[in-house]
This record gives sequence, C-alpha cells and structure tokens, in this order.
Amino acid sequence: MKLFQDDMAKNEILEVISAAYFDDYHVNIKFSDGSEKLVNFKAFLSKSLHPSISKYLDESLFKKFEIKNGNLNWNDYDLIFPIQDLYEGEIK
Repeated sequence: MKLFQDDMAKNEILEVISAAYFDDYHVNIKFSDGSEKLVNFKAFLSKSLHPSISKYLDESLFKKFEIKNGNLNWNDYDLIFPIQDLYEGEIK
C-alpha cells in the first residue's frame, strides 16, 4: 500500500523501489524518498498460526518476494505488508 508522507509534497507517493534479502528473514528495503530500512520479518512469521503466513518460514519461499506497483509482495499478493510498517522498519 502506498502512503503519503507528511514531510513529502502532497503529490508525492512513498513506494518501495528496491529490496534485497539480507539474512535470517531480514530484507533491506529502499524507498522512493531515498530512505532505506533493514526490516526483520522473522518474529511476525514465527508467531503467526495461519498456514498461509507461516508457510513463509520456508526461507526459500520467503526469498521469492518481488516489487509490484511500489509494494513488496510475495506470490501475487499472497503476503503483503502496509508500506508504513515497512517504512518504520517494524512488522506488526
């Protein structure tokens, strides 16, 4: 999901422009405003009881994310997070 930032021009939309797997369910994410965050997904995935989420504890499956329409997503929107959470560097 795209997000308007208060400190950005109102016509500027925050998007994920690149992402690279780091290690142990961490992804380094670069945003359209030039910022960069290393986001840890492991705690979120580990505590989920839902099989459609916990299946991404298979690291080979987790690594298959892509950027689509400015969002970081897995398997055609099977798993996607609010861009605000990614931007804050914390998955809730």
